Amino acid sequence: MVVPQTMKQVRFSGPGGPEVIEVETAPVPQPGPGQVLIEVAAAGVNRPDCLQRAGGYPPPPGATQVPGLEVSGVIVAVGPGVAASRIGEKTCALVISGGYAEYAVADEPLCLPVPKPLSLLEAGGLPETYYTVYDNVFTRGGLKKGETILIHGGSSGIGSTAIQLAKQAGATVYATAGSPEKCAFCRSLGADEAINYRAQDFVEEVKRLTHARGVDVVLDMVGGPYVQRNLNVLALEGRLVQIAFLQTSKVDLDLMNVMLRRLTITGSTLRARSVALKAEIAGHLRQDVWPLLEAGTVKPIIHAVFPLEQARAAHELMESSAHLGKIMLEVAR
Repeated sequence: MVVPQTMKQVRFSGPGGPEVIEVETAPVPQPGPGQVLIEVAAAGVNRPDCLQRAGGYPPPPGATQVPGLEVSGVIVAVGPGVAASRIGEKTCALVISGGYAEYAVADEPLCLPVPKPLSLLEAGGLPETYYTVYDNVFTRGGLKKGETILIHGGSSGIGSTAIQLAKQAGATVYATAGSPEKCAFCRSLGADEAINYRAQDFVEEVKRLTHARGVDVVLDMVGGPYVQRNLNVLALEGRLVQIAFLQTSKVDLDLMNVMLRRLTITGSTLRARSVALKAEIAGHLRQDVWPLLEAGTVKPIIHAVFPLEQARAAHELMESSAHLGKIMLEVAR
């Protein structure tokens, strides 16, 4: 395959709002040892991209400053140690950065096959979301069949994925969302109940729904005042899993319930982990989740698609929280 020398990519002119997003021409990156070069078909837009743009989530040292944590496309070149037979494969990959571009470098162990029912566009919304949900809900949160989970932000990309996977695992699923439309969306994906947090107190609703028992797992990306309230809705041996802070990470807590109810507070980020640790998650996804995607039992929900050149509009939509599911960038050729 002939790979050009230059490409279009998104850059941030400095920390700030969506107005700092620009498109520039730059050299096509070269894959290093154990890496592949992907001709990008689509890239997912995620909250961490907005945080990076604002100056709060920089890529690790040595990584490209180009945003984008997940891509799909075709492998067009390989680095040392990667079989040349991989050239021409369709793949979706978790990347440390660089997804908002016509070409992106990915570590080979983090490249997964495109599930048969899905287009490349749909597959581009899988890696960051599914890696995050699987690791936090099932590995860190330990959700099991017959347990109950509360998922905040149920209409988001993360939330819509978590609802589907938790339901397939045999859990009872409650979700919060900010409007009747979003609550109906959550129920359509399998949520047993959706709570409109603007009109209802989710603590009281969860207590009512569980007959005061509480839930086994809470998946939260809000933080701030939600942290104490999340602890208050956990059942005995419950687990709070924190994956982001749309509000503040600094909170004033009464931790008595942690002792009395034997609770666990955990959380994680994905980007800074080693390739080996991320590859472990990829192995679990291939074994446990990819068959569900192949069967069409779960699927990515795409709300809107923008051309790469309209990344600014994609970020504006993300920060409006008006979307239901994933926001995608598509590379036109």
